[in-house]
Amino acid sequence: MIKKLNFANMNSNQKDLHTVNVIKGLVMDGVRKANSGHPGGPMSLADFTYILYSEFLTFDPKNPDWENRDRVVLSVGHTCMLMYSILFLCGFLKRKDLKNFRQLGSLTPGHPEIHTPGIDASTGPLGQGVGMGIGMALAEKASSHSDQKRFTYILAGDGDLQEPISLGASTLAGHWKLSNLIMFYDKNDIQIAGKTSRVDSTNYRKLFEAMKWHVQEIDGHNHQEIRDALKKAQTDKRPSIIIGKTTIAKGSYSLENNPKSHGAPFSDDEIFKTKNKLGLPQKSFYCSKEIMDHFRRNFNSLNDKVKKINEEFDTKLIKYSQILESIEIPDYEDELIATRKAFGITLDEFANKFPNIIGGSADLDGSNCTTNFAVTYGDFTSDNANGRNIAFGVREFPMGAIMNGIALYGKHFPFGGTFLVFSDYVRSAIRLSAIQKLHVLYEFTHDSIFVGEDGPTHQPVEHIMSLRNIPNLLVFRPSDSFETYFCFKTIMRYTKSPSAILLTRQKLPKLAIDQKQIEIGVSKGAYILKKEEDPDAIIFTCGSEAHLALDICNEINSKIQVVNIPCWELFDEQDKNYTSTIMLKGCKKRISLEAGVTLGWEKFTGINGLNIGVNEFGESAPGQDVAKHLGFVKKQIVSKVKDYLNE
Repeated sequence: MIKKLNFANMNSNQKDLHTVNVIKGLVMDGVRKANSGHPGGPMSLADFTYILYSEFLTFDPKNPDWENRDRVVLSVGHTCMLMYSILFLCGFLKRKDLKNFRQLGSLTPGHPEIHTPGIDASTGPLGQGVGMGIGMALAEKASSHSDQKRFTYILAGDGDLQEPISLGASTLAGHWKLSNLIMFYDKNDIQIAGKTSRVDSTNYRKLFEAMKWHVQEIDGHNHQEIRDALKKAQTDKRPSIIIGKTTIAKGSYSLENNPKSHGAPFSDDEIFKTKNKLGLPQKSFYCSKEIMDHFRRNFNSLNDKVKKINEEFDTKLIKYSQILESIEIPDYEDELIATRKAFGITLDEFANKFPNIIGGSADLDGSNCTTNFAVTYGDFTSDNANGRNIAFGVREFPMGAIMNGIALYGKHFPFGGTFLVFSDYVRSAIRLSAIQKLHVLYEFTHDSIFVGEDGPTHQPVEHIMSLRNIPNLLVFRPSDSFETYFCFKTIMRYTKSPSAILLTRQKLPKLAIDQKQIEIGVSKGAYILKKEEDPDAIIFTCGSEAHLALDICNEINSKIQVVNIPCWELFDEQDKNYTSTIMLKGCKKRISLEAGVTLGWEKFTGINGLNIGVNEFGESAPGQDVAKHLGFVKKQIVSKVKDYLNE
């Protein structure tokens, strides 16, 4: 038993094993003090993570945010007490942070969040860390300025690979030959409800080989096998997965290979006996200086490596404000133009000025109007790392997760396009975009029942309002080509927020107002499109329905003011002086008009307002026929408005 040895007298292998045991002690103590968490997984993953950080990872011990570091994504986010213990040994966290695990406002939340020094991605929803890691690896390939390869390491578990997002994203990683990507699969074969054999019999070696990955299978607790596998992975020309056969709660007194160790603190007695078994003092949160020094044994060489890389790396800063003001409004030649087409033209203008714009479509290039972008800049491929178009294929959710990883890497502004109705597929990734405040753009076209013949499966109804309910997400729904341009310009300014832009399939006329008025209005989220003194009513609207609102006003002999709200979230940020000019408290008759569910418009219309929209699924027919069937045409809306005004 190594507990009888003095640490100074141990050989290097014994010191490594004892340091891993100390890490396990920190994990057990942190979870026990919080009275919640996951101790078993960290104990199976500890050996690999220790070797990775102490011997292989390129990072700056003085700066966890050093931009030229290797990235590490803990996709199996519930094992985060392990990561916090590692970051404590790195010097990025303090002992008090470990003691505040899962407490309000701490740097050690219940799943990793990027506000913690040394955490590269907010994870927890299983599988998404795999997608974000792949996005980081892609971003590194696309921005590498030297021969010094920087790696992205993904730490994944059984649950991660059971989520289809992981496999969808991994297929792309293999296709792109992301040789700078290394994933460790902590295969302990245990999950909350029992053994994985109850739900999974996949041969992951064959599966990842079929996806063009380099695959190794090792004993995940054998340090030399871990070292050898990492060295091989770093030199292979394919993405690599190291499948480590491990034991959950490895080293515990009585809970090895037991599902009970997955998601609950060990008892005090179990911790006492486990520490005895591991040769650890009973002191809570024990970690001596000699353990810290051993973990940091390679820090001097790391500091030299950091200095060398900094000398050869040329950082190119993009001056957003200057470039934004230099971009001229495109010439939208057609009087009638779908906002999706206007977006494509606008994208071309901004992409020409901003080389950091990269992205693509989920196999809908022509429909999303990103084809010209793809032709101009070429696809990102294994042979063309400079290609700025990312062909995601029919993989909306992986697209969103990969976009988040690209944004997290910190050098690019990613966008991804699909139909609005498929925002459901990518919603979980959008949520992580918003939680992490990432500068990404979701382009959603075919934004209403006017999709027409494809029918209710492809006609979004509830989706506009669903997106507006995501905190920190800016949702833009432009009414014409010029609004589309100013929405894009505004999106470029808001670098700490993700955005979604919702675009029409059908052609729309241009608004007959001054462009400066549109620009100011978009920047404030709402503006008066048709002004009246002491109006009888106000119509609140946006998108294609702004034109319908103006047509309705021409049919009614009343003074109706029209307010266009291209972005609710920006309007919410305005001061009371501005919002009062829009809301007009004295006007009691309030109407909303949008080709989607009406729930939510009460925010503007109040409990006595008239909310006109689409609260049922559509039909398969030409768009105007669908609208007529649902009563969403001018004649029927005029009748509703007149009745409301006469109440």
